[in-house]
Amino acid sequence: AQQATGMMFRKEMGANEGMLFANAQAEVRCFWMRNTLIPLSIAFIDDDGRIVNIADMQPQSDVSHCSAKPVRFALEMRQGWFAKRGITAGARLRGAPFRP
Repeated sequence: AQQATGMMFRKEMGANEGMLFANAQAEVRCFWMRNTLIPLSIAFIDDDGRIVNIADMQPQSDVSHCSAKPVRFALEMRQGWFAKRGITAGARLRGAPFRP
């Protein structure tokens, strides 16, 4: 239920807080921002932790933002969080749940 709700209806979130979506099967994943009040950036991530692509998403929008290829993981953070840290497509995240 928490994954289905995602970041909807939240009025605030910490500077380094986000939400990791983990799915059993790799598929092209698409997200939109209906009922989401905070601007977010989303990274679509391979099983090995490599970022496939990143998209900036606008609040309360039905525009779909999709992974460039099938993935199991997506990480939503405050808009600009990835850019501020120089994290771009091709970067690799380490640790659980990503396999080495």
